[in-house]
Amino acid sequence: MADAEARRQLEKELARFNCRVHQPDDPPLFTREPRSPARSLLWRWSDLKPLLDRIGEMIAIGSGGMRRTLRLADPGLPYGTTPTFWGSIQVILPGEVAQAHRHMANALRFVMQGHGCSTTVDGECYEMNEGDLVLTPSGTWHDHVHRGSAPMIWLDVLDISLVRSLHATFFDPYTQAEQPVAGIRDESFRQYGSGLMSPPGLPRPARNPLLAYPRAMSMAALEQAAGLEPDPFDDVILEYRNPADGGSTMPTLGQQLQMLRPGFRGRARRHTGSKLYYVVRGEGASVVEGVRHDWSAGDFLTIAPWAWHEHLNRSAERDAILFQVNDLPALRALGYYREEALSAGGGFQMIEHPQGRAAPGGPALS
Repeated sequence: MADAEARRQLEKELARFNCRVHQPDDPPLFTREPRSPARSLLWRWSDLKPLLDRIGEMIAIGSGGMRRTLRLADPGLPYGTTPTFWGSIQVILPGEVAQAHRHMANALRFVMQGHGCSTTVDGECYEMNEGDLVLTPSGTWHDHVHRGSAPMIWLDVLDISLVRSLHATFFDPYTQAEQPVAGIRDESFRQYGSGLMSPPGLPRPARNPLLAYPRAMSMAALEQAAGLEPDPFDDVILEYRNPADGGSTMPTLGQQLQMLRPGFRGRARRHTGSKLYYVVRGEGASVVEGVRHDWSAGDFLTIAPWAWHEHLNRSAERDAILFQVNDLPALRALGYYREEALSAGGGFQMIEHPQGRAAPGGPALS
């Protein structure tokens, strides 16, 4: 930097007016490719289960809506599991009530183990059973009540990292531990739960009207999709959808369910945005930036932004099932999504780019 000394001399004077110019030792504002401090990490169920048992014994569900959760924390980030969201494992014991509250962050629950708990979201009440996906959209009142006989464990994901980075955090406790349940306790599911039909004349909802996606429905759909041509990256994969408009379930968080059949090995790709996988069943491996992560049922894996990754099934006999949460809806809505893949010949292949324009004298980007 030819004018480095002049920039240093200006620094203090400009600071008096809350201004500055780029300094020689400042990190670059723009890089050729994304450089994220986030890491791709594997959490093993064999390590997590004893920790969950301990927090179940030692930590109480607090007043004001505090939950009992084990956070999956990336040490490369100031907070969160990925740059945009936080994944936590929640434990609720028989007879407990996770008190009602609401917040700006979108949230979802994917039930890992147990039954006998219900969640109420803005007056609608749904049972929570293993393999179910339940949504808590931004600003909705929600509480959980466990009337079963054994601990319930589920994955909580909130886009709190994104909300905090935008300085848009709001939180309100409810006036009581539980909110009242509406007369039709599962109204939105009765209206939209088929995914194919709904009552005529319903106004277009401002957000996804469906709050619960039962395991029986999602697994039946996945088995049906197994009759299609395999996806070269993910084998059999489906996205949970908003039945009103066909889009993602939430504006900032997407969820997918996939099946890796015996012997499958996917192509490698990378993209902006981040992902969290939960292994529902089976065993396999993911190669991320050349590092192999072997996983089995109960494990969690994150994929950092712009990291090369590919998946394979290690079993010769059994399918592997993965539940995925990602921030790709937010990236696409902002026009920041970009994806590359390795072609069969070993070169790069642009899959998706928001602009698709060619650089001067260069090839097109899509």
